Amino acid sequence: MRSVRSDPLVGLAAQLAVLVALAATVGLGVAGWTAAGGYAVVGTGLLARGLERRGRDGFGPADWVTLARASLVGAIAALVADSFDRAIPVPLLVVLAVIALTLDAVDGRVARATGTSSDLGARFDMEVDAFLILVLSVYAAPLVGGGVLAIGLARYAFAVAGWMLPWLHAWSPPRFGAKVVAAIQGIVLAAVAADVLPREAAQIAVGVAGILLAGSFARQTWWLWRHRGPTVPFSLVPSPARTVGAGLLVWFVLIVPSKPSLLAPDAFARIPLEALVLVALALVLPPVARRVTARVFGVLLGLLVIVKAIDVGFYTLFDRSFDLISDWYYLGPGVGVLGDSIGRFGALVVAAAAVTAAVAVVVVMPFVVVRLVEGVTGVRHVSIHVVVAVGLVAALCVAAGVRLGPAGPVASMSAANLAIGRLHADIRDHNVFAAEIAADPLRQARSDQLFTTLRGKDVLVVFVESYGRIAVQDSSFAPGIDAVLTSGTRSLAAAGFTARSAFLTSPTFGAGSWLAHATLQSGLWVNSQQRYNQLLTQQRLTLSRAFGDAGWRTVSVVPADTIDWPQGKRFYGFDALYDSRNVGYRGPGFGYAPMPDQFVWSAFQRLELARPHRAPVMAEIDLVSSHHPWTPLPRPVPWNAVGDGSVFDAMPEEDQVSEAALADPAQVRALYGRSVEYTLGTLFSFVQTYPDPNLVVVMVGDHQPHAYVAGDHPGHDVPISIIAHDPAVLRAIGSWGWQAGLLPDPTAPVWPMSTFRDRFATAYSPQLSVVLPDVTPALPGP
Repeated sequence: MRSVRSDPLVGLAAQLAVLVALAATVGLGVAGWTAAGGYAVVGTGLLARGLERRGRDGFGPADWVTLARASLVGAIAALVADSFDRAIPVPLLVVLAVIALTLDAVDGRVARATGTSSDLGARFDMEVDAFLILVLSVYAAPLVGGGVLAIGLARYAFAVAGWMLPWLHAWSPPRFGAKVVAAIQGIVLAAVAADVLPREAAQIAVGVAGILLAGSFARQTWWLWRHRGPTVPFSLVPSPARTVGAGLLVWFVLIVPSKPSLLAPDAFARIPLEALVLVALALVLPPVARRVTARVFGVLLGLLVIVKAIDVGFYTLFDRSFDLISDWYYLGPGVGVLGDSIGRFGALVVAAAAVTAAVAVVVVMPFVVVRLVEGVTGVRHVSIHVVVAVGLVAALCVAAGVRLGPAGPVASMSAANLAIGRLHADIRDHNVFAAEIAADPLRQARSDQLFTTLRGKDVLVVFVESYGRIAVQDSSFAPGIDAVLTSGTRSLAAAGFTARSAFLTSPTFGAGSWLAHATLQSGLWVNSQQRYNQLLTQQRLTLSRAFGDAGWRTVSVVPADTIDWPQGKRFYGFDALYDSRNVGYRGPGFGYAPMPDQFVWSAFQRLELARPHRAPVMAEIDLVSSHHPWTPLPRPVPWNAVGDGSVFDAMPEEDQVSEAALADPAQVRALYGRSVEYTLGTLFSFVQTYPDPNLVVVMVGDHQPHAYVAGDHPGHDVPISIIAHDPAVLRAIGSWGWQAGLLPDPTAPVWPMSTFRDRFATAYSPQLSVVLPDVTPALPGP
């Protein structure tokens, strides 16, 4: 017993010595000590238990080599943990990884040469390998995308599946191909960590490695399935522990909040009533019905995990929850936007990893629930007492109304409310919105009454992407943008133009520009994809259709569109639709933006405003150079040099920003600020270069930028300005109380975006007999 007790402790001491050396030379933070210390303690405990259960006297020669490698892996884990808080010596990280990978080939040879090969030694070696791959994948994720985590988590997903399907833990003959695939994972991840490969090459290497790994696990699973038998192999996790683990996992899934701001310790002190119902049913149902119920419950839990994970992303990016009925639409465009940031291949890898993880969750959770219910029925007497006791506590908490702050009641039905409550709200909202669509105050307006004081003028509704209140106040980048707006006010005044500005409250946040467009155009609060889809199937007078009825030529300019948009003519009533395919652009793309805003203006001037003997134009123009990822960014060129856009050819390469800079939140915010400055400056320059006394511009933001730029809870307000050469245009809105100039201050009026259509129409259509409410209507939640 001396060796059983001492050998793992020697490893623990060796790990401590390596960490002390690391701290003395390059420094080690709290995160590093915590990660490596936890790894060492857990590893030592499991190793000691394995030695005891296998009846081993102690370590063999190869085990000591593996133990040395495990100490190096602990040091690597410490450095990776610290990398999230400070700069670490990457060359040291790579050297340690290379040594650990090299020793992986040594311990096997030592075992064979000394005749000391063993199942425990092989398992020890495999687990050290797996943890090294996991740690390296965590470090690589910011460099090549989160999809690389699938490589690091593959071994552990296989192990979890083995808890539910014991035949996955059975012995299988060693395969040389599997060893080669494992070595490739380490080599690729070490190369990615060293940052010696171009980004695209690194993503391709990770993708190929992941495909090889998936194939290796598939082959292993197929062999085990074909040779499965009744024997349950040795496991470091005993059956009671698996039952407890399954119970904790079910508990966690049911109560973990889907809103990041609620992720606090008190949120995990709640009692999920759904779990009590599940256990109670397990105790009273016959075996077959019990297993069927468990599997159905498990599938539902798996789907709940997916929805909660997506919810976290939606709250982070859009400041709202995920719409269970309609928001699946965002997944496709989301992959496209991600591709603009990390490359198409990287986006596809991340998407594939996400789909794989989602499928794995739905497959694994039924086994987890079956493990739980079989475990509790195995100790029926104890389980009954526990359910009764916890149920009484829950009942008392309900009766007393006990709550845990923002987390909600102690006795929680949050999981059921998440599904049933939202579906019910969506169905109810559908009926409410249908009534709002029908109740159109402009439905009786005659075309000869509309916009009579704007006759003969070109009216441009210009949406500036991600132009929110945060852009003009209370941010590190606001001074630069404010300077552009102040300078623009002066330069436009010199050209005879004046402006009035205020704020509108957008129905969306961080993305979903089309919701803002629909809201401003329709006079309805379109704050979800469900409402948007519903609206576009109905008849509603949009601003563009109203202008078209009154005699204007109406056009849409959406440079980011790459496919047909039939709703542009069918619902919005545009006479012409311009997108990335039909404006004659021959230059490079700039991230999400397929062309610079300056070319968009130049093309609009050429295609519409410069046409002889034309009717007045009403246009909606969407400027997207300020769309995420805000790099690369074009530079202004002389307007007579814009041509077909080839003048911009060299700019994307010249404006490339390093991956390290993009990982710096301050740098990302600065890039956002630069992009808004460019878009606004280009708009003002266009108006000055082509000064038209009959021009009216409504310049408005669509939504605030993403939360990682705007911060927590910045609101949904966006600036809006009306720019005109004719003083009568601004006199017509004198009663609105908007402020002079292009820069609204914090005291400027704030309207819901849904009120703009009616107020704008009545201001410039004095013959309309439409009475608008004096008070701002209450809005549904964003």
